[in-house]
Amino acid sequence: MPKSKRDKKISLTKTAKKGLESKQKLIEELRKCVDTYRNLFIFSVENMRNNKLKDIRTAWKHSRFFFGKNKVMIVALGKGQTDEYKDNLHKVSKYLRGEVGVLFTNKTKDEVQEYFSHFKEMDYARAGNQAQMDVTLEEGPLEQFPHSMEPQLRQLGLPTALKKGVVTLIKAYDVCKEGDVLTPEQARLLKLFAIEMAEFKVQIKCMWNSETGEFDSLTGEDEPVEEKEDEEDDDDAE
Repeated sequence: MPKSKRDKKISLTKTAKKGLESKQKLIEELRKCVDTYRNLFIFSVENMRNNKLKDIRTAWKHSRFFFGKNKVMIVALGKGQTDEYKDNLHKVSKYLRGEVGVLFTNKTKDEVQEYFSHFKEMDYARAGNQAQMDVTLEEGPLEQFPHSMEPQLRQLGLPTALKKGVVTLIKAYDVCKEGDVLTPEQARLLKLFAIEMAEFKVQIKCMWNSETGEFDSLTGEDEPVEEKEDEEDDDDAE
């Protein structure tokens, strides 16, 4: 009986080695950037969208961005004074928590803050986001939708019917109220009606200068509290 291709065994040693090599490469890349660029910034992202981050990377081709793999980045920069790669980098590592990234650039603090303070783009909210406003649909025809979509709209909770082949809302319907945590159905309806509620924006948290070794917190907040060691890393680095 021929052997099934699905029975192919995978060496866990090889996969572990590959993962270790990938982490080591990231550490080397980060340290190379520390040595190459004048300034390092930590930024946080609200309403993360990969396509928006890609737009920023395209506009800032002269710089380098790393996003994800916080634990590995902490190892690269240093967790404390005894193992930091350069003076005061351990202070930067304390900001590598949650949805944050690292920007290496030769641009000044003013240039960086000026750009990112103005980079805000709206997008469709996702399930779990908070509704930013009340949305009520008025009774009447919904001529933007083909008749074939009526069952789908009804499945999403809309009180619809076909009247002379036109999708019609037979009574007013509250899609969401301000402050609601959106369900998948609500998020889908908002997208179908082209209502954008999620604002993608970037906040610069802190900076470090390679020439002086100076660290500067830019948020006015208290120093971040260290999280537990078993916190999961993000999957998408750089």
